[in-house]
Amino acid sequence: MTQEMEMNEEAQAPSNSAPSASAPSTLQHLKEIASLIETGAYAKEVRRILRSVRLTIMLRKNLKAATLSAFLNFALAPGSDAHVKLSSYLPMEDEGDMEVDTASSTVQVPATYSLPEIEIYCYLLVLIFLIDQKRYDEAKACSSSSITRLKSINRRTVDVLASRIYFYYSYSHELTNSLSEIRGNLLALHRMATLRHDELGQETLLNLLLRNYLHYNFYDQAEKLRSMVLRLEAHSNPQFCRYMFYLGKITTIQLEYTNAKESLLQAARKAPKAARGFRIQCNKWAIIVRLLLGEIPERTVFMQKGMKKALNPYFELTNAVRIGDLELFRSVADKFSTTFSSDRTNNLIVRLRHNVIRTGLRNISVSYSRISLPDVAKKLRLDSSNPVADAESIVAKAIRDEAIDATIDHVNGWMISKETGDIYSTNEPQIAFHSRIAFCLNMHNEAVKALRFPPNSHKEKESAEKRRERQQQELELANHIAEEEDDDF
Repeated sequence: MTQEMEMNEEAQAPSNSAPSASAPSTLQHLKEIASLIETGAYAKEVRRILRSVRLTIMLRKNLKAATLSAFLNFALAPGSDAHVKLSSYLPMEDEGDMEVDTASSTVQVPATYSLPEIEIYCYLLVLIFLIDQKRYDEAKACSSSSITRLKSINRRTVDVLASRIYFYYSYSHELTNSLSEIRGNLLALHRMATLRHDELGQETLLNLLLRNYLHYNFYDQAEKLRSMVLRLEAHSNPQFCRYMFYLGKITTIQLEYTNAKESLLQAARKAPKAARGFRIQCNKWAIIVRLLLGEIPERTVFMQKGMKKALNPYFELTNAVRIGDLELFRSVADKFSTTFSSDRTNNLIVRLRHNVIRTGLRNISVSYSRISLPDVAKKLRLDSSNPVADAESIVAKAIRDEAIDATIDHVNGWMISKETGDIYSTNEPQIAFHSRIAFCLNMHNEAVKALRFPPNSHKEKESAEKRRERQQQELELANHIAEEEDDDF
């Protein structure tokens, strides 16, 4: 997922139009965010820092070099290492391009902050600006400098800003095809975050490491890392969604399709609607996994808003698997080979060939009570030197795996299908109901975990006087409602 997942905030995004006397300028918004960070740092309230990051994402499109330069002069001490380093990444522009801060007085003394939170925030602003301007080499240098500064800061109020720095540090190297260079550094940062009890940093860095390994198809190393790292309670929904997606990819390669299906569907369900690209990737992998499990995804999966075009190759692939037509499956695989290669699902589609043959064989066994093996090979369109022998081995394996209920007459070369029994006399309905009930119970448990309660609410006991007062108010309200209902009647 290469784009940040934005979340709705109570505050509205500033307008893209030029700053006027009625609307605050981007510089004024940045100063307000700096004030919010300062308040959060002194009060040790992480939620204020988190809100400042969300507000910054909303200002992202309005960031200009002149505005950032003015903010650096306001927030950092002139001549300091951070000020000199960050100013070097910003191009010099004419003074006419700089926004006029109409909300402040004409003569303004710059308020210089000495907080490390403000300094890291300045690093984050410049880093985002460089990436948006596609100056990736400078973004790499800026992110490396910010990581060096972060190593010397151990404050919990910096953790939210640090997690964003970690993300853009990896992202800038991914854009320049140099992810392998930072793998050792990411491992060291994860160890440092663990020792400092930075749980959000641990989540972010674990996902970045998994992404790093999967980028180079190192699935075994990714699984070893994932199994050895202690998984903490999720503090960020976007990070949790990414973790479930990477876990689904790893378990898919390891042939654990049931676990992979649960992880991928959970990632797609919990992802924000704004993260459409991420949800498309989750659905692509989930479709392949469900096909490998012998399931056929519903048509509504492919008709989701904004995903129809992206999922069209997988819709045609699903249709070929559903019919059991091996020739159609080959043509679809060749037609969309470029798409499957870019999605890195080629190896999984190769595995689907066996499912296509099995589906076609199941359709044949339902349609014919007795059919010759050469006709089976012809209907399955087997392209081998000895199709009859291959058809016989395929039928024998399907019977052994209980995919079809049939027998083979080796003397006459026939496949004889048995009469289809009543499925309700088997355990299939019970298994289906059990899986649905387990899904609902799991969703209920997750909803209970996501509930938020006031701090120390379990320690505060209601006094007898307050309880009598509350009961009296409830009784009066009930009587009032009853009287209104009588009047209406």
